[in-house]
Amino acid sequence: MSKKMEKKYIPLATFFAESTINELTLTYTAMENIIGQQLPNAAYLNSSWWKKTKPPALHFQAWTESDYHVKEIELGRSVTFAKTSDSLFEVHSGNKTEEILIIRPADLEDARSIINLHSAIDAESDFMMFGKDERKMTVQGIRKRIGEWKRSLNSGMFVAILNGEFAGFVVLNGGTAPRSKHRASLVIGVLSAYYGKNVGTSLMKKAESFAHEVEIQRIELTVVENNERAIALYKKMGYNIEGTRPHSLKIDDQFVNELYMGKII
Repeated sequence: MSKKMEKKYIPLATFFAESTINELTLTYTAMENIIGQQLPNAAYLNSSWWKKTKPPALHFQAWTESDYHVKEIELGRSVTFAKTSDSLFEVHSGNKTEEILIIRPADLEDARSIINLHSAIDAESDFMMFGKDERKMTVQGIRKRIGEWKRSLNSGMFVAILNGEFAGFVVLNGGTAPRSKHRASLVIGVLSAYYGKNVGTSLMKKAESFAHEVEIQRIELTVVENNERAIALYKKMGYNIEGTRPHSLKIDDQFVNELYMGKII
């Protein structure tokens, strides 16, 4: 690119770069989920914002750099993009999308979506720390926590956006004492609707990549001992079972054990 687009549109550029569909329609919500911020007012009020292809505005590079142009606009609802040159691509329906996964840092504007994501995962899983409706979260509280992660040198939260929808998250909490700054604890959650779509693996890889960047050398986690799906994922990613926490949780009035797992990276 001759000039750099605004940083917030980079995840949207990644989305279009990975798409080979001739024509696709994205809702405003999907695009805001992908970039982690609200689109500007002009995007809601003026079709011309979407039609711009010249500086000083550079947001359009998110799609034009991948050979897409804006075909149709429903202000405030959705935008249809089409390949400018489609002879090399298989024709697909305009409503069909590929499985395009974006992993990005959580942003302040994600607070409400993160609350909804946590609530949905808690409601459908027996393996999280909280059960259905037990986790008490506020937008203000989540925004504060995200701000702390952004300022931290060895902690962070990343969200998985699949086709514009929140699919999962991963959190790395680095040690705070000088003797523990090289290690971090990991927490991950994925909605069941996205099992088998590489979401968990991609989140784990992103966490490890971030760990390398901030010089974390050990990642550790705990997992309910009968959570076979999660244990299989962790073992695939190179984590080893290091011990057992007997009766560490009480789920449906039954004590359950957790396993300690860790990895040197």
